[in-house]
Amino acid sequence: MAERKTPMGDMDDVDAVTRAVLTASRLLVAVSARSLAEVEERVTLPQFRMLVVLSTRGDTKLVTLADLLQVAPSTAMRMVDRLIAAGLAERRLNPANRRETQLGLTEEGRRTVEDVMARRRAEVAGIVARLAPARRAALVDALTAFSEAGGEPPAPTADETGPNPLGWADTVLV
Repeated sequence: MAERKTPMGDMDDVDAVTRAVLTASRLLVAVSARSLAEVEERVTLPQFRMLVVLSTRGDTKLVTLADLLQVAPSTAMRMVDRLIAAGLAERRLNPANRRETQLGLTEEGRRTVEDVMARRRAEVAGIVARLAPARRAALVDALTAFSEAGGEPPAPTADETGPNPLGWADTVLV
């Protein structure tokens, strides 16, 4: 298969797109870090990932939570214990099986996730607002195609609410 020429020279288009995505991902990581800045004294990035999973999935068993986060159950338990001590998560009896304990967010935990995500949304919106309208439309098309290729469901609009306020099914990215 012949390589395509791009405005970046002899680089094939996969390399050009990969470079652009990696550059954009640095910006998105910086935005994510800044959105966590207000809570970083109370919550680490891995703990915030856990809060996001609990926010998107609701009450969850420890073994399921560990699997979603791709950590050992003992690691997940230590993270949960810290979140419980911080008042952000709690253990609950499973109403369907009273011998089983599930983990869930407290109201403070839910507010923490919502606040961080609101700060992130506002900063991203500020960056997008600096783009010309035609660039915005092209970015929507490109990012939608990229997300679909990666199997990522769309995030909600700013005014959408529902059972999953973050718009993700089983996503653990932060």
